[in-house]
Amino acid sequence: MKAKITLLLVLFIGLNFGFAQQDEECMTKLSIFHEYVKAKNFDAAYEPWMAVRNKCPKFSLAIYSDGEKILEHKAENASGADKEAYLNDLLKLWQERGEHFASKTPKGEYAAQSCQLLYNNKETMHKSTQELYDCFDAAYKLDRDTFTNPKSLYTYFSLMVDLYDAGKKPAADLFNKYDDIVEKIEDEVKNYSLKLNKLIEKEEAGTALTSKEGKYKKYYESYLKAYDQISDGIDQKLGERANCENLIPLYNKDFDANQTNSVWLKRAVSKMYYKECTDDPLYEKLVKAYDEADPSADTKYFVGTILLKNGKENEAIGYFKESFDLESDSFKKSKLANRIGLILKKKGRYGQARGYFRDALKLNPSNGRPYLAIAAMYASSANDCGDTTFNKRAVYWLAADEARKAARVDPTLSKASAQSVANYEAKAPSKADIFNCACSGQVIKIGCWIGSSVTVP
Repeated sequence: MKAKITLLLVLFIGLNFGFAQQDEECMTKLSIFHEYVKAKNFDAAYEPWMAVRNKCPKFSLAIYSDGEKILEHKAENASGADKEAYLNDLLKLWQERGEHFASKTPKGEYAAQSCQLLYNNKETMHKSTQELYDCFDAAYKLDRDTFTNPKSLYTYFSLMVDLYDAGKKPAADLFNKYDDIVEKIEDEVKNYSLKLNKLIEKEEAGTALTSKEGKYKKYYESYLKAYDQISDGIDQKLGERANCENLIPLYNKDFDANQTNSVWLKRAVSKMYYKECTDDPLYEKLVKAYDEADPSADTKYFVGTILLKNGKENEAIGYFKESFDLESDSFKKSKLANRIGLILKKKGRYGQARGYFRDALKLNPSNGRPYLAIAAMYASSANDCGDTTFNKRAVYWLAADEARKAARVDPTLSKASAQSVANYEAKAPSKADIFNCACSGQVIKIGCWIGSSVTVP
């Protein structure tokens, strides 16, 4: 038995488990409950686990990682007062983990996790919407940097919407919280995108990823997918609550007090722009104030949107270029390039739009949306950029190739990419067409703004 305990001690030290008390009984019982947890026999693990938790709370991080699984099992299989007791004990366990293993217990992460547990069991735990919101709000303010869980961010905002709908929060609070959460999501998307981009660039250069890098790639992609989903969910949750009828009187009322507040102006301008309230004179008023208060790449972009609205297209494009040149943050510059590209695409300036889309791809290779935009422009130009019926239809092969790239770099676009590829390939020359022209393997040059070539399959 002593040999087994010594071996286990060496094992736990090798795994970086901390020991504050060298207690043989705790080591033995830790070994017992850990084996039970590995076998998913959580009921048998409970008693020896509680003994170690109470006697040697600093003995090993396994007390808390295994204990979480044990208490979750107990709560799932209980009801009424027993369920509530186990859930409260789980909350207490996370507090104890923070006390004894503070460096391995990020405050924002575990505070949000505790709030999410209360939310998921709000009937059992007798929590009101206001209490739950206050819990998430406190967690967010406690440690915003580690409050990153996508589900908890969505829950946090959803509770704000519920309070607004119940007349317990004003519109200004709702819109401010929306901006807070959206900016937080953008920060996290940037964080994971930059990490993923390094791996994508390595693959694109022809170097295979290591096994560890492959796991990280899947991890980063899964988080980006989750943030993409909750971004859509948050926008849907806000919905018509942020329509022009609500935004315009609110921003008119608060303008005088905030006409030099660059953060308020940025949020007001962005909301008016994305909610398509740009026809109201207030939009131009807000943009001018924003540009005067804090001239930047952001403000030059919005000045460009006003010029575009007023029919000054070439002047607007000059401001868009100035905006792009001013932006120094590569992730923000990529988003800006994509936004400018979409505006130029809508105006039919496909060549210029493609230039910005390609800039967006260089700056953020893990965002595949620019590929889909380029593919759509190719498809729209098929009749204009081919000199024969066959060559016009061959343009769709180019479009399909671009759409296919989107899924390769951005798994969140797999479905959209597949649908686009199928659509374009259906419009490209058929096998019978290729047989009749006897041109398989030939290279077709595509003219006009596309200026590319495609090989007949």
